[in-house]
Amino acid sequence: MSNQFSLLRSRRFLPFFLTQALGAFNDNVFRNALVILIAFRVTGLDAADVDFYSNLAAGLFILPFFLLSATAGQWAERSEKSRAIRQIKLLEIGIMVLAAFALWTGSLPFLMAVLCLSGAQSALFGPVKYSILPQALRPEELVGGNGLIEASTFLAILIGSLFGGWLMNAFDNGECYVAVAVLVLAIAGWLSARAIPVAAATDPSLRMDWNPVRQTWRVVMGLRGHRAVLNAVLGISWFWFFGSVVLAQLPNYTKVYLGGDASVAPLVLTLFAFGIGLGSLMCEMLSRRTVEIGLVPLGALGLTVFGVDLYLARPEAALVAGLDWRAFLAVDGNIRLCIDLLLIGLSGGFFIVPLFALVQQRAPRERLSQVIAANNILNALFMVAAAVLAIVLLQAGLNIPELLLVTAVLNALVAIYIFTLVPEFVARFVSWLAIKALYRIDIQGLEHIPDEGPALVVCNHVSYMDALLLMGAVPRPIRFVMYYRIFNIPGMKQLFKAARAIPIAGSKEDPDVMERAFAQIDAALAAGELVGIFPEGGLTTDGEIAPFKRGVERILATRPVPVVPMALRGMWASMWSRRDSRLHRARLPRRFRARIGIIAGPPIAPEQASAASLEAAVRALRGDRA
Repeated sequence: MSNQFSLLRSRRFLPFFLTQALGAFNDNVFRNALVILIAFRVTGLDAADVDFYSNLAAGLFILPFFLLSATAGQWAERSEKSRAIRQIKLLEIGIMVLAAFALWTGSLPFLMAVLCLSGAQSALFGPVKYSILPQALRPEELVGGNGLIEASTFLAILIGSLFGGWLMNAFDNGECYVAVAVLVLAIAGWLSARAIPVAAATDPSLRMDWNPVRQTWRVVMGLRGHRAVLNAVLGISWFWFFGSVVLAQLPNYTKVYLGGDASVAPLVLTLFAFGIGLGSLMCEMLSRRTVEIGLVPLGALGLTVFGVDLYLARPEAALVAGLDWRAFLAVDGNIRLCIDLLLIGLSGGFFIVPLFALVQQRAPRERLSQVIAANNILNALFMVAAAVLAIVLLQAGLNIPELLLVTAVLNALVAIYIFTLVPEFVARFVSWLAIKALYRIDIQGLEHIPDEGPALVVCNHVSYMDALLLMGAVPRPIRFVMYYRIFNIPGMKQLFKAARAIPIAGSKEDPDVMERAFAQIDAALAAGELVGIFPEGGLTTDGEIAPFKRGVERILATRPVPVVPMALRGMWASMWSRRDSRLHRARLPRRFRARIGIIAGPPIAPEQASAASLEAAVRALRGDRA
């Protein structure tokens, strides 16, 4: 497949994509129609009653995520997923029949009960929605597939909200039109679900625990054994915290601080949602179809920078009010506000898509649905916390721009905390940034690197950038063994430590450092990690591959694991090599943005791997392109 949009022609993906998009669209048609009904169509409600029912509606939709997510995760684990989705969509049809009847009667308690049922259906669908993707998609399609799902979800939220509000406002009997719409959408979702291919149960023998409190505690605590997954889930939940604060304030922010009328509110919401969708779709292109968690710090940085600039652009209430969207865009400074909102959304897409892909890639396949369930529980908890924080700060006297500023600053603090716990995010970001800025890279053969389990990666050594290049190219975390003097270079040591590189010295230089290095290599392989080494023992001084040293044989004798040969092509003529340096040190680069290649070959069994055979394999991969 050439890019993520090719997935939309595939039966592996398209029916599921349509099913989940129609579900998100339908939820928001009904929810926003209900909000409009409460605010403008129900007689006898004062402003306090409207606020009460509006907040109750939000709470009733979120409540089932706390009560049902853990059970839904177990059910998704033991069920064939295409059948489970069809059952959920049949449930949606039944709920929308009740919704149509509730709209016809105009009973608020009945409508609230139906909204809670709609939340329950969404809670059941969540674990299946994200756990089916790794079964349906190849590893290199995971980021693109998640990007399409996230983009469609936010666009469905936007368009569904606008459509539901329009149906309710545009017609005297808007309730009837909404009732017909939600029924048609539910049936369309069920029809598309019938075309989803079979996706086998990941743990059909799982015994259900029907105690929601005990199982909720169990699935959330189960994240602790997978540090990267836990922090990815916390990052996703933080995004929903951030997004909830922003989305909840946009209507009043538009009216009071932007001076806009009812036509400006959809424009502002569209900018934010479109930004998220665009950022989600760009992730595949920027990550070269790998799970590139280096985009997460970039997204976190954007959320803070553009969030702060949004405050600086308009800290006080607008001097004029009631502007339509054309007049609004004509006011000095408002284009800057629009760009900020768009880029906040764009940064959110960069932030959340790699995190979802990381969870799907690294969580145990047989527990992925339960991990997604834990994620949904924490998402709901963070969204409630966001609402509470907003209420407290606004009651304390902050205005909406100040609340958004506080949220942007909190985002920076949370990001620093997460990246401190998992330095791999920052290490990947720096390596991704470096290779994007300095090189044009052709990457081949990464499918030969195992998705899990221990393996040794061996590669030729041409420049001081080699480890960073391979770290940025290989989707799995890779622990490089590097010469201790390079490891200790000021300014780079912190990056190498964050990447958990292993410093090594020659036996004559420092035998203690060498022995510690071999012990660390063995421990890393025993833990199922990927270890990278440069068996030449140093940078090439003439562009040719030097004979491989026998340290690789010592590693394999102690811990026999598969060996993946890799080769760097074109690096000799690029930046930071020793080309033409009589002093044997790197000179200023002769060529910026050089075109280079990284290629991986099939794994070699440990019993067939020797220093000489691995050297021959790397030479063959590199060819004559030094």
